[in-house]
Amino acid sequence: MTSEHADDSRDIQEPEASRIALTWTGEPGRMEELTHGTLLDQADRAAAALARFGVRAGDRVAVHLPLVPESVIATLACGRLDAMRVTLPVSLTVPELVARTRESGARVMITADAAFWDGAIRPVKAVLDHALARGGAAGGTEDRTVLVVNRCARPVSWTPGRDRWWHEALDEN
Repeated sequence: MTSEHADDSRDIQEPEASRIALTWTGEPGRMEELTHGTLLDQADRAAAALARFGVRAGDRVAVHLPLVPESVIATLACGRLDAMRVTLPVSLTVPELVARTRESGARVMITADAAFWDGAIRPVKAVLDHALARGGAAGGTEDRTVLVVNRCARPVSWTPGRDRWWHEALDEN
C-alpha cells in the first residue's frame, strides 16, 4: 500500500487536478464536467459547510437528491468528516419520506429545489417539505438544516431559519 490518497486534494498534482473526474448529462442540453481539482475543492467546501452546521464524525447527513454532481460532492464531504450519508431516493412518497427521515436521525439534509425527469420538471424539495411537516406533527425532529441545491429555475417554498441555499453555504468558507 502507498501513503498517497487520491481523495486528498492536497496530494493531487497537475496535470491530474485538471483531468475530468466527473461528467454529468442531465436535462436536455445540459452537461457538466468537473475536474479532479474542482470536485475535491467543492467536497472540501461542502465538508466545511456541513461542519458549520454541526456535522461531526459519526453523524448522519440525509441526501435527498436526484443523480446530480452535488450528490457525489455530498458523499465526498461526508467522507471528509467521517459522517454517514443516508440516501433518501427522490422516488419516495411522502409517507415513506416521513419514516426514512425519522429513522435517519439526520439534523442536516441536502435536497434539490426540483429535478427534470421523464420529460418534466418534478418537485423534490416540496415533497421533502411535506414529509418534514408531517414528521414534525408526529413528534419528529424540528431542529434541522435543509441545504437546497438549485437545479431548476423555478420558485421554491422556503422555511426561514431552516432552509439554506447549498451554493451560498459553500461560499461562506
